[in-house]
Amino acid sequence: MYVEKETISNDLQELLTLPHHVKHFTKDTYLFREGDPIKYLYFLVKGKVQLSKVTSEGRELTLRICGRNQLLGEVYLYTDDSSYMLDAKVKDDVECFVFPLEELEKELQHNARLATAFMKWMCTNQQKTQTRFRDLILHGKKGALYSTLIRLSNSYGIQRADGILIDVQLTNQELANFCGMAREVANRLLGDLKKNEIVSSCDGKLLIRNLKFLQDEIQCEHCPATLCRID
Repeated sequence: MYVEKETISNDLQELLTLPHHVKHFTKDTYLFREGDPIKYLYFLVKGKVQLSKVTSEGRELTLRICGRNQLLGEVYLYTDDSSYMLDAKVKDDVECFVFPLEELEKELQHNARLATAFMKWMCTNQQKTQTRFRDLILHGKKGALYSTLIRLSNSYGIQRADGILIDVQLTNQELANFCGMAREVANRLLGDLKKNEIVSSCDGKLLIRNLKFLQDEIQCEHCPATLCRID
């Protein structure tokens, strides 16, 4: 079940040779905030960054957690006055390469191979976001939690004899943020899953004992694991 953590593709390696500078961000600061003008693309050398959006009700919805060797940034090429739609909050101290967008645009104009690879990366990110919103909208609160657990298993799951261990520490509030719901609702739904032995706790982490139940409940389309992820 566990899929090796995403890294930058071979075709995108050339991107790392473009003009850039190295920046460090400390925990609980931001690479960018919703509404900021889009000027840079980021490549994470170390640390973790949470991409999230605050709803009109003031509730936080976490869409992704990006880590080492991943590109990060909402990039709209060759457009004027574009701005970020998400917050990029630092979860662990970050070191990253920062690429000015104008330099990237210049390179893509005459480097067809890199342009193709970059467009593929952009499309994959868009698909990840679209499938996340699809699950949240179509399946209600229960489906949002179930699909989040499935995605966590693809990103951080370790197969064991008794199930799939989600090898990352998450508070119930953080889990609720992934689902766009109140912590109390997430607690209740998670409690029902534990009562029915679909999920259990293991050293502060979640163990999925019956993944098929979660998949069947949301009529899982079995998307490629490269899309059905949290990272």
